[in-house]
Amino acid sequence: MAIPRFIRIARSIARTLTLIVFAGMLAATTVSGQRPHFYPDDPIGRVPESQDASKAQPYAIEQMYEMVYNLFVAPGYKPSGLRAQNVNTIDEVPDSSWFTNRVGTKTVSAEELTRGPNAGTPPDPSQWVLTREKLSGAHPGFTARDAKGDTFFLEFDPPYYPEGATAAVEIATKIFWALGYNQVESYLTTFDPKNVTFDPKATIKRPSGARTPFTTDDLHSILEIVAKKKDGTYRVIAGRLVSGKVLGNYLYNGTRSDDPNDLVPHEQRRELRALRVFGAWTNLTDLKAANTLDALVTENGRSTIKHYLQDVGSTFGLCNEKYEWDLSWERFYQGDTTRKRLFSFGFALSPWQTVPYKEYPSVGKFEGDRFDPRRWMPQTMTLPFLEMRDDDAFWAARRVAAFSDDMIRTVVHTGEFSDPEAEKYLADATRLLPRDATVHEHLGDVLAKRGDMQRALKLYQTAVDLDPESKDVAKLRSKIAEIERGGLTSQR
Repeated sequence: MAIPRFIRIARSIARTLTLIVFAGMLAATTVSGQRPHFYPDDPIGRVPESQDASKAQPYAIEQMYEMVYNLFVAPGYKPSGLRAQNVNTIDEVPDSSWFTNRVGTKTVSAEELTRGPNAGTPPDPSQWVLTREKLSGAHPGFTARDAKGDTFFLEFDPPYYPEGATAAVEIATKIFWALGYNQVESYLTTFDPKNVTFDPKATIKRPSGARTPFTTDDLHSILEIVAKKKDGTYRVIAGRLVSGKVLGNYLYNGTRSDDPNDLVPHEQRRELRALRVFGAWTNLTDLKAANTLDALVTENGRSTIKHYLQDVGSTFGLCNEKYEWDLSWERFYQGDTTRKRLFSFGFALSPWQTVPYKEYPSVGKFEGDRFDPRRWMPQTMTLPFLEMRDDDAFWAARRVAAFSDDMIRTVVHTGEFSDPEAEKYLADATRLLPRDATVHEHLGDVLAKRGDMQRALKLYQTAVDLDPESKDVAKLRSKIAEIERGGLTSQR
């Protein structure tokens, strides 16, 4: 009987996470052999950000510069091999303006998961007052005030993915909040053109760069290219304006020079390294400075900078365009694949070009038959990704493993899918199902590298039993034969 597709996807995801956990355990074994040094305040539960950051000023990060750097410079970067510099004496990440420990360290209830970062009340869509276009992101939208006067950034679904983009933001925001990241309050709500007015000072940026008054024609030109519901209204995801003074974005390397509390280079922060694991799990492909946010907040008379991972909507096979088939398979530019296509006049196909995608409009290109999370690729590589060590990956994998099936179903349900099958598909695809031949093969490889041949042999044999029709079965049998005759030795 054919294995359901969602199980194959989940197994593919589980394959990487299981390997990461195992590799992390090996790293932890090595680390545990070192004599720990403890101090009276250990372990630190929260980073003491004692310096006043009120002099920090907004600044812009040039997106083109960052993309060029991550595409052409980062691939040649040699990782330092250093342990993450923001972990405490028990190898955990303390709470800070970057991160708050939640899942994996304490129980997160269904109610908390459903609420996520949403501390306020939902927007009142009975009136929207438009003030300008949406400031970031690829999908069309507006900046607007609701009937209560609160400012929100509204994002619509594209017509080819009705519910897809908004559901991805809603679900992923709650997942990454549970994982510990600062997230913008986000709500699924309704936009009715009949209830729209314009702020007298509302403007929109033209292609020339000039700002001119926001008109009804501008509104209609945007509504013509987004998904419309049968009743004439539009489904939107509304992100609340964060409190404090917005300072722009943060980079994934270095520190912010005007923040006296930003002492650890960003590539050495474990929670940023761990995004490589969390990204592979959720297929978060668009990690860049433009999808981050720094805000100056004042508490108890002291100002600090709060760091947000603000846009996690490029998840579950959704990103910017309908025909971005290579999402998670390749970066924006890869010299080897580009040359291969060029010199073969396009006849040399890449793996993603032969994948038999079956798309759910509400989910996007989320495929598991051929996709291997171990080889998962974001659109551009960041330095924390390249700096990730096994102990970082193990730390991240423990948090992913802390999500129960019920938690996954709960968070996916917040996407408010009109198609129950789409909701079930995404929930099942995100679950972790452990029995997979490839998992056993790669665990066997790890043990073989450590010289534990008997346990490696058992895992290889189990892999053959689980999937005797696998295209890799001949390779597995070869490994088994080599161990049995003593030819496969430790690769440490």
